[in-house]
Amino acid sequence: MNITFEKLGNKHQKEVMDIFNYYVENSFAAFAEHRLPDIFFEKILEKIQDYPAYAIKESDSGATAGFCYLSPYHPLPTFRHTAQISYFILPHYTHAGAGKMCLDLLEADAKKRGIRIILADISSKNPQSISFHEKFGFTPCARLEKVGHKFGEDFDVIIMQKNL
Repeated sequence: MNITFEKLGNKHQKEVMDIFNYYVENSFAAFAEHRLPDIFFEKILEKIQDYPAYAIKESDSGATAGFCYLSPYHPLPTFRHTAQISYFILPHYTHAGAGKMCLDLLEADAKKRGIRIILADISSKNPQSISFHEKFGFTPCARLEKVGHKFGEDFDVIIMQKNL
């Protein structure tokens, strides 16, 4: 698959929210229970202000295949060396290297910013994401038991950590 990355911005609002809401409605990857309005994109942009964030574009068609970003783990400067990672990639683009490309790009950006630790919050009902992160050097560091409830089921949040 031939993809490129564009700096995430307002022009990506509809595509990003469509992708995010696909995961809201069809999986445990996004924690929301119901579709979120497009205006929620503004909250994402606020959260990632001054952090690396990208739309994933298919080179040939220009279609948006997904998005990825780093965000602050905590607002206090004592945690400035730790970031949280998020990515959502449409299913027909997964298992083709897009996730690894996102991870590589965000890790390189993190190192440039002095970030030493990346955290990922993953639903226990999302074994594919857990496996992906383990494959690329993340280790489980915490498990919050039954803190989430979606689709009539309780789920744990597994926090995975990678030291850069």
